[in-house]
Amino acid sequence: MGIPTLWSLPGRPKWIKSTLSYSNGACVEVASLPGGQVGVRNSRDSSGPVVKFTPDEWHAFIGGVRNGEFDRFAAGAKALS
Repeated sequence: MGIPTLWSLPGRPKWIKSTLSYSNGACVEVASLPGGQVGVRNSRDSSGPVVKFTPDEWHAFIGGVRNGEFDRFAAGAKALS
């Protein structure tokens, strides 16, 4: 039987990913977690690790994305592919 995990409990998180995600699966998924946290995981490894954010941390991150503060990382990723 083992110890219950986030994925084996009733009402487990519903993971979503952007409609802009690549067809090759290169994307992250986001879910609301128990206790109000936000989880982020690699869509290609659904049983892998989850990075957890408090609501305040998540809002700060999303605000930075909206402001273009992380655009240089996307440009670097395109140059590598």
